[in-house]
Amino acid sequence: MSPEQRNPENNNPGTPHSHSPNSQLASPLGDPHSHSSSHDTEHAPEQKPIKPRHAITAIGILLLVLIVLAVLGILPRWRSADALAKSTDELAAPSVIINAPKPGQPIQELILPGNVTSYTDAPIYARTSGYLTKWYYDIGARVKKGALLAEIASPEVDQQLAQAEADLNTAQATANNARIQSERYKGLVASNAVSQQDTDTFVNQAASTSAQVKSAEANVQRLKELTSFEKIYAPFDGVVTARNIDTGQLIDTGAAKELFHLQAVQTLRVYTNLPGVFSASVKKGSTIDLTFVEHPGQVTHGKLVRTADAIDPASRTLLVEIDVDNRSGNLLAGTLAQVHFKVNPVGSVFVLPVSALMFRSEGLRVGTVKDGVAHLVAVTIGQDDGRTVQVITGLTKDDLVIQDPPDSLIDGEKVHVLSPEEIKTASQGGM
Repeated sequence: MSPEQRNPENNNPGTPHSHSPNSQLASPLGDPHSHSSSHDTEHAPEQKPIKPRHAITAIGILLLVLIVLAVLGILPRWRSADALAKSTDELAAPSVIINAPKPGQPIQELILPGNVTSYTDAPIYARTSGYLTKWYYDIGARVKKGALLAEIASPEVDQQLAQAEADLNTAQATANNARIQSERYKGLVASNAVSQQDTDTFVNQAASTSAQVKSAEANVQRLKELTSFEKIYAPFDGVVTARNIDTGQLIDTGAAKELFHLQAVQTLRVYTNLPGVFSASVKKGSTIDLTFVEHPGQVTHGKLVRTADAIDPASRTLLVEIDVDNRSGNLLAGTLAQVHFKVNPVGSVFVLPVSALMFRSEGLRVGTVKDGVAHLVAVTIGQDDGRTVQVITGLTKDDLVIQDPPDSLIDGEKVHVLSPEEIKTASQGGM
């Protein structure tokens, strides 16, 4: 075996001490120990420096990988959140059933409810204080204007009147004496028997006492008026509908306690609200038919005497007054009348179930659906049979009306329109 084969390290050109000139200089004498130590020392292989361009590329690739991982983790969450929001919105939208309105016959006669009131209605109060000594008419009594209803005893006012009359007598005597003195001095001053100053004094006293007399007369008249209020009279022909006092009760002045309530019922007023679209169909002085539940089969004729001459912006109706002759006394104030108007046909009429109506503070509304959004439409109704109503204005044949709308429905709210299959499934589930 050759020496090269025995020591393979000498054949390795990578070892620094195989043919290193520095090793020969370090041991010129060929020290075997120094030669063996050079074999024991090993050095790391030299590495090339990393170029900046390669480092930037590596960092960019790393960032790109991180971004891709982040996007892959966030996108599913976004999709889940969006799906949850859409599902929540769909579940939050109320489910409704819609139908097209049914066309109805044009209206020739309009029947509206009317409030029946007395022609004149007045509460009676006391204008003087005292004790009630007697009353003459009870509820239901028909009285004429000027009839004595009750009497009040007020001794304090009577004494004040007596005192005021005595003060008036004193003022009149003083004024008469001052007038006589004034006239006497006026005659004497012409002959220079008295001074002009004294004459002026008596003339002024006569004028002052005359004014005092007028003041006393006014006070007496005031107290006479108060004593006249001790007797309570009917202000007009009518019927006593309330008596709230009894003999011996203390009566106070003012509107704190109503003594009687009087209503004139010889003629009754009937008020009703006519839809504005029919305002041109009625004329003042025309005869209007009225029916009453209390008198079935009987038709009463009234006269349209006046209107408000203005449409109420809140209800879009015209206030109408109809006077009814009630000298027979068959009709009672406070009842409800059915007022029959002969009107000209206006526009198209649609029939809806009563359950489709929504009664809101701003007026009567009907819910419609367009593009999945609810809209509250103001409508005017005509005839109402309790089950269905005729809608005169507010709807068209293309509208889709919500049946049984929820009370919480608002204008502009998204709704879920039930399909026929969903309606069938819901009805089967309800059964």
